[in-house]
Amino acid sequence: MLSMLKRWLAGAPPLPEGWAEKSLATLPLLAVDLELTSLDVREAQITSAGWVEGRGSHIDISRCFYSVVRTRADLAQSPVIHGLTGADIAQGAHIKEVLEQLVGYAGTHLWVCHNANLDLSVLQAALSAQQISCPPVVVLDTLKLAVYQLKKHHEVLPPNSATLAVCRQRLGLPAAPAHNALDDAMATLQLWFAQNQVLNGGKVVSVGDLLHTQAISCKKMEKN
Repeated sequence: MLSMLKRWLAGAPPLPEGWAEKSLATLPLLAVDLELTSLDVREAQITSAGWVEGRGSHIDISRCFYSVVRTRADLAQSPVIHGLTGADIAQGAHIKEVLEQLVGYAGTHLWVCHNANLDLSVLQAALSAQQISCPPVVVLDTLKLAVYQLKKHHEVLPPNSATLAVCRQRLGLPAAPAHNALDDAMATLQLWFAQNQVLNGGKVVSVGDLLHTQAISCKKMEKN
């Protein structure tokens, strides 16, 4: 209890009751990725979503999801970057259908994202627009974990040193297909497995043991 209080006083994000003690080896994981029309949270719209479940150091490919999402927003460079054309988007699922499936994992799974601030902020706006209630999400951000590890060796981070592709390459992971939501979700989960091995080796650690890295946080999905 004293250890948890010290972490909280040091500015660690508060977690729902009982989460700090959960073992990362047994906790169900959900790697989530969104493809967006923009990197500006204020105007970004979701064009596709993908997620995959895992546990420990294993990915359960039988429990994955991918869907293109309909939107009337300007696609900008999305067709070039993500390969999704206007025709693809027009045949996509309604955003509400996708969100209703995704919120079922909130509160039960540790979500794993690369750049969680972006994806979860866009999700929060989409949930609010669709009037869908969602419990707080406990998330592990592989980008923030990469930054934590890089700062041990660099006062100033090298350019693009925390992108998903570069993080994977630095840890010896093979190149993975990019700019597809499901491929990126799988690549992110693999990255976490490699980061965990480097950071913790074979030790059994809890969610609370990673609070000092600032890669673990709890995101309230209800807009004020």
